[in-house]
Amino acid sequence: MTTLSQKLRERRKSLGLTRIQIARACDVVESTVVNWETGKHIPRLYPTQMEALCEMLGFTLEELAEMQRQE
Repeated sequence: MTTLSQKLRERRKSLGLTRIQIARACDVVESTVVNWETGKHIPRLYPTQMEALCEMLGFTLEELAEMQRQE
């Protein structure tokens, strides 16, 4: 089973985005994105930040919420 962290990392890389770009869009520091991608933390974001993450990575809010529930 693919984990949320793997899905986030794979999608970011497939879109040619950097961790810094994701961090800026979500108004977090780069180390937070690193923690998401390594599975140390799952994204706990305000709604506007969650929307930014979904927009950047091409996920719907429902898809991201479901991935979080599966963690």
